[in-house]
Amino acid sequence: MTSQKLPAGLQFPGLVVPRLGGGSIALGKPEDGLDWQMVVVYRGKHCPMCTTYLKELAALRDDYRAVGVDVVAVSADPQDKASDQMVLVDPNYAVGYDLSVEQMHTLGLYVSNPRSEQETDRPFAEPGIFVVNAENRVQVTDISNAPFARPDLKTLLGGLRFIRSPENNYPIRGTLAA
Repeated sequence: MTSQKLPAGLQFPGLVVPRLGGGSIALGKPEDGLDWQMVVVYRGKHCPMCTTYLKELAALRDDYRAVGVDVVAVSADPQDKASDQMVLVDPNYAVGYDLSVEQMHTLGLYVSNPRSEQETDRPFAEPGIFVVNAENRVQVTDISNAPFARPDLKTLLGGLRFIRSPENNYPIRGTLAA
């Protein structure tokens, strides 16, 4: 099976998901006066590694904001499962839910079926991170087909500090087409 990945440097697609607590999240559209957004796609409530990762993200959220990067997280979980998991995470960033399979494919994510009903009751996205710049272009992307391979959030933060520093004039990498 083939999957079309979302290339670095392209416009981030206009996707909207429901927001826990009400309203919606326009993925890739930063809020609160920030000009970049990091979209963190996580597997869902059934994944304890996701809970740990999202807690780490909450601990670093203010550091990301200090370099102008808004942070959001999203999964395919329905509202009730997303709410239950966020009780454990206690996020200080927006959390979206009900990411559709079509939206997952638009982002070029790996999509898995549950191993059993005890895991979850629907297809879910494997982990992905998309850092969207002020021009709505994918500046940094990382996708995985398993929860064990995700970028270290402190390392990513350091990289974004470097990229955002005007004296570095750092381009979007990985744009050379085959």
